[in-house]
Amino acid sequence: MEYTSLGRTGLSVSRLCVGTMNFGWQLDEPDSHAILDAALDAGINFIDTANMYGRTDGDGLAEQFLGAWLAKSGARDKMVVATKVFVPMSAWPNDGGLSARHIIASCEASLRRLGTDWIDLFQMHHIDRRTPWEEIWQAFETLSFQGKIRYAGTSNFAGWHLARAQSAAERRHYLGIVSEQVRYNLLTRHAELEVLPAAAALGIGILPYSPLHFGALSGALRKMRDGSPGRSVLHAPDRVEPHRAAIARFEDLCVELGEEPTTVAIAWLLSRPEVTAPVLGPRSADQLELPLRALTTKVDLAALEEIFPPIGKGGPSPEAWAW
Repeated sequence: MEYTSLGRTGLSVSRLCVGTMNFGWQLDEPDSHAILDAALDAGINFIDTANMYGRTDGDGLAEQFLGAWLAKSGARDKMVVATKVFVPMSAWPNDGGLSARHIIASCEASLRRLGTDWIDLFQMHHIDRRTPWEEIWQAFETLSFQGKIRYAGTSNFAGWHLARAQSAAERRHYLGIVSEQVRYNLLTRHAELEVLPAAAALGIGILPYSPLHFGALSGALRKMRDGSPGRSVLHAPDRVEPHRAAIARFEDLCVELGEEPTTVAIAWLLSRPEVTAPVLGPRSADQLELPLRALTTKVDLAALEEIFPPIGKGGPSPEAWAW
């Protein structure tokens, strides 16, 4: 396993992160634990979850499954555990968003479900335009001083959100954001315009989620021809059909390279200098095999750029569209 620093911090995380969005909704507890066992055996020390993953009646099953595994495996001190706050957990008006009240209450609830004393990376799941940064950072500082969180992260932020948030944190002499979780893959490259450049300038690590574009980059066309079940077939009309020509060329390239599409798509993300660790969404322990191979796979970057060109002229904005 390869390890790197999380953003500008001294925290070491594996180059692959196991996401738990399927826990509770698609996977039961034994299957979830099998994935975590396989990840630990492979040297993966980075696990991402959220309070709303696997939610039933306001209680996050994904965090509960992860917490049970941490207790059973005795691996808490080895793992970097990330979870999130923002999504409403009930119909009550103060049970969502990024108010100081909800941030602190959500952290306490996640700690209970995870069965741990601290969260390594507490991430804002979305921007909250109503709440001032002074209030948000005050809550995060409180949790930091209490030893309940170690680092703050974000997800689904624009580049200018990162800049404003970090400016406010610096005024308070607080470390601020160390990672941003963003949808980023060969088919979704909008983040290259402003999010990635802002993150790089501010020392914020990038954690791409949906690295296979909901399975479209996992050999979707081949699976459809073979009648194989899976996420790529389920999302075929929405995720595959608009990109059928490019995906067909991509799968042909992978055949030439002698590599599986999943491995090539993950290897491309790992080649991006801003990327810390792609967030995987395995539905079985076996599905970790191809991403693990990506750690040692060299890809034809020029060929991939031709099939999946960047937005505009390429590179960050404003050069992507300006002279």
